[in-house]
Formats: sequence, C-alpha cells, structure tokens
Amino acid sequence: MQTEYKAIIVDDEESARNILTSLLTNFYPEIHIVEKCTGVEEAVLAIKNHKPDIVFLDIEMPNYAGYEIVSFFKSIDFDIIFVTAYDHYAVKAFEVSAIDYLLKPIEISKLKSAISRFFEKKEMHNKSVNYEILVDSLQNECIKKIVIPHQGFQKVIHIDQIIALEANESYCYIYTLNEKRYMVSKKLKHYENLFDKNKKLMRTHKSWIVNIDHIVRYSKSDLLIELKSDINAKLSKYKKGAFEEFYLK
Repeated sequence: MQTEYKAIIVDDEESARNILTSLLTNFYPEIHIVEKCTGVEEAVLAIKNHKPDIVFLDIEMPNYAGYEIVSFFKSIDFDIIFVTAYDHYAVKAFEVSAIDYLLKPIEISKLKSAISRFFEKKEMHNKSVNYEILVDSLQNECIKKIVIPHQGFQKVIHIDQIIALEANESYCYIYTLNEKRYMVSKKLKHYENLFDKNKKLMRTHKSWIVNIDHIVRYSKSDLLIELKSDINAKLSKYKKGAFEEFYLK
C-alpha cells in the first residue's frame, strides 16, 4: 500500500499556490495537500492542526519571512522545502544548511529532485539544527557553520574549525581541528563558491582549499602548505602570487 504524505503550501500569491498544487497533483498523488495558506501566521495554525509531513514555504511574504516560521515551534518535526525568487546570498544559506529550496518559476526536474530527497530524508535525525543554521545565516548574512550528512545524522561544522578541504573526484574531504576527516558528496568548487566572501579560506590548488588561520609553515620551493594536524596541502604555481599576498596580510 502506497504511503500518503500530508502537505501544506504557504505563499501569498494565489497563482504560485495554484501552480505548485497542479504540479504536485499531477506528479505526486501520494502527497495530499491538506491546506493552502497565504502567510506564516496562518501556516503556523495549519501546521499545528494538520501535523503535515512537508511544508512548501515561500520566503518573501508580508509580516514574516518564510524562514521565521521555525521560531513558532520548539522543534521542527516536519520537512520544509523553501520556494524563492533568485537571490545569490539566500541560495548560499540554503546550501550551507543542507535545506532544500526551489527557485521560481519552479522547474519540474528541480521539484522532482527535491521530492526525492524528501522521501530519502524521512528517517534523518536532528533536522531542527538545519533550520537554526539557515535562520542564522540569513539574518546575519554571514556563513558561520555548515551542515553535512554523517552516519545518519546532520553534522554541524563551524567554519573556523575547518583546517582544509581536499578534492577527491566527485567528492571532497573536510579536515577539522578535532583531527577528523569527513567525506561529502560535493565537489570542491561547490565549497569555493560558498566561501567566496570568507577572508580566511582560499583555493590554493585544483585539489585544495586551506584555512589561513591554521597554517603552520609554507615552503616556497616545494609549493607546499603545512597545516595543523599534519595536513600538507598543495599550492599551484598559478596561485602562488595571490596566496603569498593573501597569507602575508
């Protein structure tokens, strides 16, 4: 017997609510829309009443921004897929907090990917932490932490605890000060884009991003950067000038 999931759509634009309703009805009949809301306050009441499995939540609405909904609950026991118009910083905030989002106008392929991840994440523990980090990133416009999946849980890593990131084909390793190495299914370019405003993290090689604060020594002749925890990162000759200028500051 097919599992049914309860959903709530929250958007102040009627056309947006109707479009998403149509897409879900056509492609995911197992997702039953129990209510459609025009704002956060209305959505809070609907969530408490229906106890949905998933909420499709627009970011930009009157009175409260969509992400502020988390402040109305002690814990988040439902999944959220945020819907937003394109905003470079907001997209970064979703990426670092490992939360799904859809850009308007919604592409069917993106919706299918987000729903697939929702099905996969139903058993994921400790989801509330993702929303806490999203709110912090959006309100402060500063990325202080990232969330990665680790052994069935959501692992929070503080940016200042990262020593380096190393590329490994379609994956990369994150080295931290607790001498742990985490493997994530993201390419190094993904993190280079996320950290492009961070003054401490620099791409030094096609395979490496290093945290300047954790450099122990640097060999100009060997183009090697020795970091804490006995990690040795490579420096590209093409990055040498920029690195030295960046590092010496």
